[in-house]
Amino acid sequence: MQREPRAYLADILESCDAISKALSGMQIDDYLCNRLVRSSVEREFTIIGEAVLALSQKAPDIFDSITNARRIVDFWNRLTHEYPTVDDELVWALAKVDLQVLRSECDGLVSQLNSAD
Repeated sequence: MQREPRAYLADILESCDAISKALSGMQIDDYLCNRLVRSSVEREFTIIGEAVLALSQKAPDIFDSITNARRIVDFWNRLTHEYPTVDDELVWALAKVDLQVLRSECDGLVSQLNSAD
């Protein structure tokens, strides 16, 4: 059974929230010293990347509406296939700065889909 774009957007929203919760109250040094949290955050970014990739194939119009969608997929690829080169400080910065933009956009896209129904 094929999933709807709304389901992929829900996955992205859930992962954004999980990352925010995992990093709540942490500073960069706390993050760098905590492998369990780093692994959790990277896993959630992997889910985000796979969901965005699926949208590129199943709903290109939604994919095109996400800022830096191609870069999100490229980042997923790096996390998945080039893990030794992952920069933990970059992951932290993405989680602390760019994640809120992504969450806001995806929330808006879900609202658009809901109002179109």
